[in-house]
Amino acid sequence: MDERLYEENRKGNVHKVYLNARKTAVLSGVRDVLSFDAKEVYLETEQGILLIRGDELHVNRLSLEKGEVDVDGRIDSFAYSDREETQKKATSFLGRMFQ
Repeated sequence: MDERLYEENRKGNVHKVYLNARKTAVLSGVRDVLSFDAKEVYLETEQGILLIRGDELHVNRLSLEKGEVDVDGRIDSFAYSDREETQKKATSFLGRMFQ
């Protein structure tokens, strides 16, 4: 294993997603839970912002110290975006509205 990957994995900085039958997701490398409800869960991860969409979603286990989150429910999709891109889109949208 590459030394850098080994060190990141040891520190808990590696982002991993384990999906089981589209019903349970176990995630590592999570920095923060930005928001969640029964249809969407927004997470800040080591690899950018992650949007999980589905139905009857529940955040069952949350350990930000370890960077781990478990999500249960019917999981329909995972979508990633960079924080900078998300902020630019929001700024440009608001900028257009108030011109």
